[in-house]
Amino acid sequence: MKTAAVAAKKKTKSPFKKVVSWLHLWLGLTSGLIVCFLGLTGCILAFEREIEDATQHYRFVETRKTPLMAPSELETIALKQLPDKKLHSVSYEPGKASVAVFYNAEPQYYYLVFLDPYTGKVLKVRDMSQDFFRFIIDGHFYLWLPPAIGQPIVASATLIFVVMIITGIILWWPRNKAARKQRFSVKFNAKWRRTNYDLHNVLGFYMSWVIIFIAFTGLVWGFQWFAKTVYWTTSGGKEAIAFEETLSDTSSMQRRSTLPAIDQVWLNMRQEQPAFAGLMEVHIPESKASSIEIALNPDSRTYWKADYRYFDQYSFKELSVKHAFGRLQDTKVADKLVRMNYDIHVGAIAGLPGKILAFCASLICASLPVTGFLIWRGRRKKSKKGNAVPAKTREVTAA
Repeated sequence: MKTAAVAAKKKTKSPFKKVVSWLHLWLGLTSGLIVCFLGLTGCILAFEREIEDATQHYRFVETRKTPLMAPSELETIALKQLPDKKLHSVSYEPGKASVAVFYNAEPQYYYLVFLDPYTGKVLKVRDMSQDFFRFIIDGHFYLWLPPAIGQPIVASATLIFVVMIITGIILWWPRNKAARKQRFSVKFNAKWRRTNYDLHNVLGFYMSWVIIFIAFTGLVWGFQWFAKTVYWTTSGGKEAIAFEETLSDTSSMQRRSTLPAIDQVWLNMRQEQPAFAGLMEVHIPESKASSIEIALNPDSRTYWKADYRYFDQYSFKELSVKHAFGRLQDTKVADKLVRMNYDIHVGAIAGLPGKILAFCASLICASLPVTGFLIWRGRRKKSKKGNAVPAKTREVTAA
């Protein structure tokens, strides 16, 4: 009798733990399917760049000593492939094909034309609406629903998952020294229910410190109030300056060069930084008032390090900006975090080890709803069996 009373006392949860346990259970059942889906698609997106480089050989060209073709020349060749579309930008990167990007929001289209930057040969034309990774991204961000519907659903499920991580850590936290060894290791030689329980708790705890960063960066995209709160906190109480188009001075539209404006700015940048060996994107001005944007990224495996520079398309004078997407050296901590958001989300911020970590964390995210559901179902079956035992039998057993 004494042993049974002690065991019952040990199993009794505090009112606080009961509330936390109830929240963890029902929030998990509510958001489990979406969290599992986001985890699986996150695994795929962690190695998007590596998979594309390994399977799409037209992305690469042999480096030569012959001169590169100017942006306007590549523009002319690319437009012949898609004459009814609007060219957005042309990129250069050593050892890589130049990419002419055709993008428009309304009517919506997105094409990539891969070109040999030395000869202008068209290597590949891709309709990105048929691209596998674009399909996965649309699912990951919007569940393949209209963005106005899908994004709030994904963001809400992510927010619920953050609460589940916090409640999970509270439930996992060992109450005494004897329980600590059990909470830090998985018993693979035990029965499957025990192994499943350990996989849910132990792996969930170890990866929670990575998952929380992935979830937070997802919430930055999902909720404006969350993005503004993060910026306000990291900037010391300031509001983010919204991105706005940088305009050229149209009062005098006479150019100071006989070359096309995009070619002149491109040449100026190459002369200014002759040793630059990263990705250079030349953005085509959309109107007579638009500026010419040049993006210089020393590491094309990430996005946050890029310098975004803007030039008057008539005078070629550089134009200053105050928003986060200007020169990297001019950005503050809060602006850098805005730039880093995607790289943190997929683990690219820490290179290949970071991507592997993000992949493992996403895989565990996908597994947690499954292992959690199995724990819940097992307890329900056990509870039903216990209730099915006659009252006298239960009394004798307890005694």
